[in-house]
Amino acid sequence: MGSPASIALLILGAALLVPLVWLIATYNRFVSLRQHVRESWQNIDIELKRRYDLIPNLVATVKGYTDHEQGVLAMVTELRSKAVASTGSAQSQAADEASLQLGLRQLFAVAEGYPSLKADAHFRSLQQELANTEDRIAAARRYYNANVRDLNQLCRSFPSSLIAGMAGAEPATYFELSDQAERVVPRVSL
Repeated sequence: MGSPASIALLILGAALLVPLVWLIATYNRFVSLRQHVRESWQNIDIELKRRYDLIPNLVATVKGYTDHEQGVLAMVTELRSKAVASTGSAQSQAADEASLQLGLRQLFAVAEGYPSLKADAHFRSLQQELANTEDRIAAARRYYNANVRDLNQLCRSFPSSLIAGMAGAEPATYFELSDQAERVVPRVSL
């Protein structure tokens, strides 16, 4: 056995080492979660850009079949442009995305009135690709929101909230769409 002084020194060393290890681990967790949030947002951004690229083709296809629906086509084009230009917070982008999805809902409602358009292979292909893209956006949104939840929970929990400022971590914003916009996902019925 050791002397009482060496035991006291060992206890003091452990008492200093344990909080230091916790501090480092918590700091690294903040860094990791912030990176996960950034990465998962990039996944959403990739899928949104894919959707933005599909919409002009869809509008052009519908335009070929409908001469008197120019108002809906112009509105969808304008909403797409606004969504493409949106680079603010996840909350502001979600609002623009919800508007775009509601515009797409009107576009698909117009398409319902044109049986020859619904039968067009190119239109069905675009509609299917858009539906697949919407599914990928929903999956990416769930992953992003899970990362945001973990980061926000760590930022607001004690004692890790004390480390949040040191790590430069702040609560992030969820990417949420309105219930009405979430129901717009185009489905292909053949």
